[in-house]
Formats: sequence, C-alpha cells, structure tokens
Amino acid sequence: MSTKADSPYTKDNPCSAVITDNIVLNRQGSAKDTRHIVVDFSKQDLHYKAGDSLGVFATNRPEEVEEILHCLGATGDELVAPPALKLPAPQPLRDVLFSKLALAGPTRKMIETLASKATAPDQKTRLSQLLEPESKEALAAFLAERHFVDLLVEFSSARLTAQEFVDHQRRLMPRLYSIASSPRVHPTEIHLTVAAVRYQTNGRDRVGVCSSFLADRVRLRETLIPVFVSNSHFGPPEDGSKDCIMVGPGTGIAPFRAFLQDRVAAGATGRNWLFFGDQKSATDFLYEEEWSAYLERGQLTRLDTAFSRDQPEKIYVQDRMRESAGELWRWLQGGACFFVCGDAKRMAKDVDQALHEIAVSEGGMTPASAVDFVKQLKKDKRYQRDVY
Repeated sequence: MSTKADSPYTKDNPCSAVITDNIVLNRQGSAKDTRHIVVDFSKQDLHYKAGDSLGVFATNRPEEVEEILHCLGATGDELVAPPALKLPAPQPLRDVLFSKLALAGPTRKMIETLASKATAPDQKTRLSQLLEPESKEALAAFLAERHFVDLLVEFSSARLTAQEFVDHQRRLMPRLYSIASSPRVHPTEIHLTVAAVRYQTNGRDRVGVCSSFLADRVRLRETLIPVFVSNSHFGPPEDGSKDCIMVGPGTGIAPFRAFLQDRVAAGATGRNWLFFGDQKSATDFLYEEEWSAYLERGQLTRLDTAFSRDQPEKIYVQDRMRESAGELWRWLQGGACFFVCGDAKRMAKDVDQALHEIAVSEGGMTPASAVDFVKQLKKDKRYQRDVY
C-alpha cells in the first residue's frame, strides 16, 4: 500500500514547509494540550507514506536565548565555532543559540568549567562539592533539573566567553513525529498530532522545544519550517485483505489515523480494530468524530477505549485487550496484523505483556511457547511497533 518513491529531502537536506492549521484537540477542562498540526508542502517535491514520520527542525525560545546572552554579558554578535556543529566558518552567537544548539542537557564538563572560573567562595565550594567522587548521583540529579541558563544564573561569578560557553553545548536535533495522514487523501499535506510539553524544574517553566515551537511560536502560513520525511518500515499491510489491530493511546493514535485513511482510500477489505486511551473521555477523545464516522460507515469494525480517569480505578488499553482476549486471539489466528504506537517506557511494555498473556490464556500456550509465538509475529512483520 505504499505510494511514491522516497522523498529527495533528508535530515541533511530538509525542505521548507509552512503550517496552515493548528487546532487544539482537547476540550475545555483537559489537563493536556494536544494539537492537530497541518504541514503544507504543496510547493515542494516531498513524498511520504502511511507509517512514516516527519522530522521537524525547531528553534529555541527567544526569551531563553536573550537571558543567556544577558548572563554572558554578550551582544549576540560574537562569532563562535561550536565543536558540535563542525561549521565551515564561525557564526554569530545569537544565531547558533536560536536555531542550532540545545539549551538543555548540561553535563559534568560544564560544572568543571564553572568550577575553574568561579570567583565567589560559596559558588566555588558548591561546585567543588558537586564534583567530588561521592557526589555522582547528586550531580546527576542536580543537572537533570537544570538548563544551561540556570547554571549561568546560579554561578554568576564564573565569567565565560561566548566560545567557552558554546564549547559545552550539543547540536539541536530535529524532532520526529508520527504522521497522522495518508498521501492518498492528503497528497500535499502532512498532519501531525502533537502534545505540547510544558513542565517545571528548578522553579522555572520549561517547554518541549519542538512541541512548543509548533504549538506557540509558528505563524500560520508564514514561518518557514525545515522538515524531512523519515521513511519507516512501520505501516499498514501491503495486502489490503489483512485485518489490522491497532493500539495507540494518546498521541500514539497518530499513525492509525493515517492507516485508516490509507486503507479506506485504497479499498482495503480487511477489518480494522482500534484501541485508544487517554485521561478523560469528555475532554481527551482525540479525533472522536472521525472514529465515529468510520464506525458508522463500517470502515472501523471495532473501537475499544480506555479513559484512565473516568472511574475510580485506572483502566488502560492493555486492560481492554485482556477484556476482549478471546476475540483478539481469533483475529490473530485469522492472520491479523498487530500494531502499537506510543510510550515505550510503560505502555508498549504493558501491551506486549498482555499479548503474551493472551497467547497463554486463549491459545493454550506455555509462557515459553507464547514468547516464540510473539517472536514469530514480529519475524512475519505481523507485530510492528512505533514507540518513543
């Protein structure tokens, strides 16, 4: 079910696109801020397929850049050559801080440099304590709570040159988002489902660089955004008669919106079963109207939802899988493909565990045989995951 050949654009050679829509998907009262982002590349020769990801190059928040310049006593015009960038020629400090270097993730090396430069006794003492061998865990916890600007503020007696500062920074990397549209339906657009990341550490408001860039800082139809398609082996089955079981809670729903669009547009005859979960059904049922329409038309055979905060006990997608274990097993025995997208740390592991349990309870397998069964599903490309 693939479409055109791979795009000529890559991470090292991105193309410029604009955003034409930025819609809040959560309803009022939600604890989340999830956006439906439409990327228009109608003026570019960009190709993608359902299951691919879009790489987006964001810029840092201007106010954080300005605070760093203030702490350094810099104008921003100073020419620097950050080692992480391997530039052919030095560039202005403000430019590299804004769009090329990460402002988070300081390491022990930065603490060592500050310790060698600090002149205030209390600051020198604190830095020395952090660098003691027995302070390894304390240093890791200290750094995890801080960005570079925090260190410049806390240890203001350490005066660094612009070059000394950028020597410690990493390259600002593109963020990959699972594509939420099919080129069969949207040939000149890519849709994304983006959770705007906002949190606090060390008494400061933080944001996800790219998610806040897309949600807050991009001007519709104006801001040129460097993007590229990251081709994936994750995608709907080539054989349209195959059934699909899709598990995508939260923003993990994105590729399955693409799958449904793709399969319907291609006239696939296989059945589609979707598991979706989030916090509250009243505020966090992403793309609810679209799923309802697919159900009404018979294009989505089954939709199982798990809203963790709609009842006293928390319910998740893996719980819904167990509740329908018999039917899910029958689909798998009939050749269905099983797809998972979303959080790798917990959800994907829990879903994988539930799949093994279902093979034991419904398939009469031993735990060891269930492991072999799941391995074979993966080998046959009938069990695919897009996790992060």
